[in-house]
Amino acid sequence: MVGPKRPLFVLFGSSIVQLSFSNGGWGAILSDIYARKQSPWHPFMFFNDSMLIREADVISRGYYGWNSRRAIQVLDQVFPKDAAIQPSLVIVYFGGNDSMGPHSSGLGPHVPLPEYIENMKKIAIHLKSLSDTIRIIFLGCPPVNEAKLRETRSPYLSELVRTNELCRNYSEACIELCEELHIKVVDLWTAIQKREDWLNACFTDGVHLSAEGSKIVVEEILKVLKEAEWEPSLHWKSMPTEFAEDSPYDLVASDGKTTLNPSEWTFHREIQWD
Repeated sequence: MVGPKRPLFVLFGSSIVQLSFSNGGWGAILSDIYARKQSPWHPFMFFNDSMLIREADVISRGYYGWNSRRAIQVLDQVFPKDAAIQPSLVIVYFGGNDSMGPHSSGLGPHVPLPEYIENMKKIAIHLKSLSDTIRIIFLGCPPVNEAKLRETRSPYLSELVRTNELCRNYSEACIELCEELHIKVVDLWTAIQKREDWLNACFTDGVHLSAEGSKIVVEEILKVLKEAEWEPSLHWKSMPTEFAEDSPYDLVASDGKTTLNPSEWTFHREIQWD
């Protein structure tokens, strides 16, 4: 454990989460955006061993191939209720594997839609029970490139049924549930398809997100964080920067007499996120 101790932003889900730190993924982008951001002084802030826990750490709890049925089996292990520190924000994604067509053997990741809804409800209720200040965002099921999926089908796997229509059904169910439970939700199925070249630009293999697809996810998450009436705000621009004070050890300016404080510099980013 290294300091300063920080509140946690946890990404929980299937391969869309596990791969979110690979190849310009959305988890890596969020980690960069929040690298030096603190929570402002507020009762929301955590205390542990008399130390103030301030800055946001973005961590992944992603599991390739998982569905919501498997997720609820480990909720108490991933998010124990007696943990000394609870997450400030949890971003949840399950649905892509659940929405796959059932296999004749009865094996495989398919989860019937009514059960998927119930499982996601159980996840939401468990997370809400962790603390009074926890914030939750669900990601709806994104679309898929069916033609690309057929091209990249593995000879080691039985035929997989993934269709955009099935994804839409599970996405709509997730959104409806979130509205019922007053949970923030990102409609990825719609957001990704707003881009004209989404079929080829947003996926690596027809289902997993490319860097371009991840940019859309980040944009939509930041939009939710900016618009949410949460106190304190978890939007990165509303959070002060850690160790932001001027220092004589900062880079020397061209006048040779003053220094330039780099703590707020973001020019290294390909996109200047709002």
